[in-house]
Order: sequence, then structure tokens, then C-alpha cells
Amino acid sequence: MINEMQSNKLKPQLLSYKRMTLCACTLIIFLIMFTSPVLIGKMKVSASESLVSDQPHEVEVLLQRQYLDGEMSEEELEETIWSMEDFWSYYDEWELVDQNKDQIVFRKEINDISPLMKMHGYFGIEDDGTLSIYNGKPTENEVIQSFFQINTKQLKSHLHESLLEGIPVSTKDEYLEVLKIYQKYAINGL
Repeated sequence: MINEMQSNKLKPQLLSYKRMTLCACTLIIFLIMFTSPVLIGKMKVSASESLVSDQPHEVEVLLQRQYLDGEMSEEELEETIWSMEDFWSYYDEWELVDQNKDQIVFRKEINDISPLMKMHGYFGIEDDGTLSIYNGKPTENEVIQSFFQINTKQLKSHLHESLLEGIPVSTKDEYLEVLKIYQKYAINGL
């Protein structure tokens, strides 16, 4: 008789516990589905956005291009996303750097020198002997990127003079060739 009475008293508590557990599970599922973006490998879809495909989502897209010479260009776009699958496939060749509900940042390594370098780039040498690229002639002192220190005592005079005047660079091949020539004179350990 006692077991039956205890059992009757526990039934409401057990039902209450089951309801609380069910509510907690429902809340967790809701939070997972409708808050932060889901990032699993290539699947970069926000669960809430994937459920509502008939309503577009406006997002700012920032495209960063990283060039061999160290320059980075940025392009800002406004995108209307109708299908997350289409959106991600469009930017498939880009690396995702950052994202939130209003902005997505992509980056791509460009195997070329920057447009700035092609138009205004000159190799030169700084006062301390560091091989650098300048925006314009080296006399203008606007360094874009520095590489390594050169042993100017071992450097042939015509190569030293070329650096003092500035060596124009307008292609990737010219850029790589200048680096190759002067790498021979680099001070070890830098």
C-alpha cells in the first residue's frame, strides 16, 4: 500500500521533471538552429537563413586580395543572398576570414604583384642596406615592403648604383628576378 501511495505522489513530480527536460531540450535546439552560424567544413550556412529561402538577406562582402609584394587591396560589395548554397559556391575560391550577420570577409592570395607595384614600384636600398620596394623612386622614401639587409661591401658597384637610382618593376618575373639577384648579397641571419 505504501508503494502505491508513494508512486501516486511521485507521478506529478516525474511529469514535471519530464516537462522541464523537454522544455530544456527544445530551448537548446532552438538556440542551435537560430542563433550563431553553423561552420562545419565547407558548410558555412546559418541555420535560420537556410530555413527561410524566400526572403533575401543583405550582407556586406569584403574581398581582400593579398599580393606577392605584401600589398593588400580591399573591395567592398553589397550582396543580396537568396540562396546560401549559391552564395557560398560563388565565393568557393576565396578563403573565409570572418563573418557575422551583417558582413562576410574573404581573402585570396594572388600569385602576382599588386597593381600599385606594376604602376609605381621600384626596388631600392634603405640607408641601413635593406632591400625595399618603394612607391615611386627610392628618393621619395615611401617604402611599400622591406626584404633583407644587403652586404653593400660585397655588392658590385653597378648593382649598388641601380638600387640607389631605383629599379622599376612592372611584372612578377621582374620582381622575382631582382629578388634572386640581390638574395646572393643578403646578410645571413636576417
